[in-house]
Amino acid sequence: MKFTVPLAMVFGVLIAGCSNDSTKKDNRVDQLLSQMTLEEKVGQLNQYAVGPELTGPGEKTGQTKIRYDQLMSGQVGSVLNVLGAKNGREMQQQVVENTRLGIPLVFGYDVIHGYKTIFPIPLGESSSWDLGLMEATARVAAVETSAAGVQWTFAPMMDVGRDPRWGRVMEGAGEDTYLGAEIAKARVKGFQGGDLSSTNTIAACAKHFAGYGFSESGKDYNNVYIGQHMLLNTVIPPFKASAEVGVATFMNSFNDIDGIPSTANPYLLRDLLKGDWKYDGMVVSDWNSVGELIPHGVARSKYEAARMAINAGSDMDMEGAAFVENLKQLVEKGEVSMNVLDDAVRRVLTLKQRLGLLDDPYKYFDEAREAEQMMKKEHLDLARDAARKSIVLLKNEGNLLPLKANRIAVIGPLAKDKDTPIGNWRAAAEPNSAVSLFEGLTEGMPDVNFSYAEGCKLSIGPNNFVNELQIENSDRSGFAEAIRVARGAEVVIMNLGEPAYMSGEARSRSDIGLPGLQLELLKEIYKVNKNIVLVMMNGRPLTIEWEAENIPAIVEAWHLGSMAGHAIADVLSGRYNPSGKLTMSFPRSVGQIPVYYNHKMSGRPSTGPNMVFYTHHMDVDRGPRYPFGYGLSYSTFSYSPVVLSDSVKANGKSITAKVTVTNNSAVDGEEVVQLYIRDVVGSITRPVMELKGFQKTMISAGESKEFTFEITDELLSFYRLDFSFGTEPGDFEVFVGSSSANLQSARFTLK
Repeated sequence: MKFTVPLAMVFGVLIAGCSNDSTKKDNRVDQLLSQMTLEEKVGQLNQYAVGPELTGPGEKTGQTKIRYDQLMSGQVGSVLNVLGAKNGREMQQQVVENTRLGIPLVFGYDVIHGYKTIFPIPLGESSSWDLGLMEATARVAAVETSAAGVQWTFAPMMDVGRDPRWGRVMEGAGEDTYLGAEIAKARVKGFQGGDLSSTNTIAACAKHFAGYGFSESGKDYNNVYIGQHMLLNTVIPPFKASAEVGVATFMNSFNDIDGIPSTANPYLLRDLLKGDWKYDGMVVSDWNSVGELIPHGVARSKYEAARMAINAGSDMDMEGAAFVENLKQLVEKGEVSMNVLDDAVRRVLTLKQRLGLLDDPYKYFDEAREAEQMMKKEHLDLARDAARKSIVLLKNEGNLLPLKANRIAVIGPLAKDKDTPIGNWRAAAEPNSAVSLFEGLTEGMPDVNFSYAEGCKLSIGPNNFVNELQIENSDRSGFAEAIRVARGAEVVIMNLGEPAYMSGEARSRSDIGLPGLQLELLKEIYKVNKNIVLVMMNGRPLTIEWEAENIPAIVEAWHLGSMAGHAIADVLSGRYNPSGKLTMSFPRSVGQIPVYYNHKMSGRPSTGPNMVFYTHHMDVDRGPRYPFGYGLSYSTFSYSPVVLSDSVKANGKSITAKVTVTNNSAVDGEEVVQLYIRDVVGSITRPVMELKGFQKTMISAGESKEFTFEITDELLSFYRLDFSFGTEPGDFEVFVGSSSANLQSARFTLK
């Protein structure tokens, strides 16, 4: 027999007796928890990826039958990948009306850089260094996502990434801890807004906790070998920052750290997150990461995996079915305490309460709002602005840009591609819906005579779910036409890079040069026309040594989203002055990896020319090809020396660093002024420098602006030898400049 208790009946008596909203919410969750059976409690910790067929008409068989029965008996707390207000409402109604307590589902989906309106991939967008922009794009993503009946995104990813072979660098903010933390806060605020119960906000998720970006050799899901100081000083800060601004959920990472998988790591989840940080949100596993404790070799069965994960602090099992199949028995046998189970269930129910689902399970399912909110003009305008601000000008020899020619050849397999600019992790985007580069150029520069040749094919049958992306390596039939077109042009725009599904989850590469025949094609075009603008579309830093040595102009255009072509045309034409700066270093060769700006000094650094026995590779310059913080502009900026307000900083007091930046050109431009600090001597080895502040500002042609940075104890603090957090007295260097490799410096002493 089906027995439904309407939510109003469950909570009505409480509403009358509570003195304030906070108490009402706490009591509401506790009262509901007190009414639940053991099976119902376990069910709230179970999450499945399902489709509308699960609650639609037709016979249910096999796995579908099992999941249907669990849905109808209150043994599922959350579902993934159910899209659309209509589908969501139907599934929610089935669950609310057919389960004993009518507890609603929370609907989740991977909304990484937009829902229908697609913004630049996060690594690209981080290159804007524009926190307000990143909050705004996350806000639009939340508006569209919530209108489609989804209340929870598995973003932002805040893994610090130093290895571009790892495909998931496209989801993050690059190699720097400080910048990663600032971007994490901005995106969490954008997704969650000021009130998580509002129907145009969604719950964010801090992922992947922790260390995923340090997977050995850049292979996805691989092991991680880092020490606790590295964990606390480099990996953890973005997660802590997101917790401090109220991120609703955390997600475990797939990897282990020092032999302990993150999903079953009590230090990370119990001691740090829920202990030291007093985090009261909910922790979800990554896809079957509870079940993957078995192949990790720390659990013999799902029974053991479930016990380890929940006791360590994991609250919800995504797609593993380990909790729903084993937690009841584990509690009955005393291997998991009722207090541990209740704490996890309370966190899940509290998330639903914060989203307003316990008050109105159907509040997010409005088909009229869904139709109204998708890809609105203002959303597309923001996508265009975000895309052009994310573009990084890497080289502009002879001021080839902005374009001045009347006859321009556009060559390359991506030039008319309307799908690759959308990138991976594209949520509900329509395939082939982006503005291509060729469309953007011809629409934005109607007086220019553009010719086109594909040159070569790039990929065959791209698919997010194939094991290996097939790259065309033998068909040179298009070379001759491309060469002919290039000969007749004043300037050649070469649009090369990676197809959309060559970066992202499970898209690790051992060779990160231009794939396929693209470099060969580029060299052939160079033989007949050296006035080349290379426009790269890619999801990671690439090794482009020949290109950097020979091609006069190089534009890093990432996978820029729905309005990519218009944005790139804005930059190439000069309608927009590029202002992006790299957030991840471009290596000279794969053998350098990892190469990043904030490395530590070895015991044998270089002390000058003609050295042999020091830390280096014999066959390549030790620095990256393009360093962190680097990016050119059509403007030219100069920096004054850094002036400190004092040469001595007392503990607990602050000092300031000032610098004047002058735009020496005739073009207005934005500059990202960057502050770095080096702790010269510490109780543990310290980085050669660390980003500790930045300001992005428009500086008019001929104008000088003064920038002031406050240096506080917080900026100088770190996890010291004894793992306590704080400052240490001693000497510090302050650097201010346009990139991590172009800086003015000064020194002070902390007493």
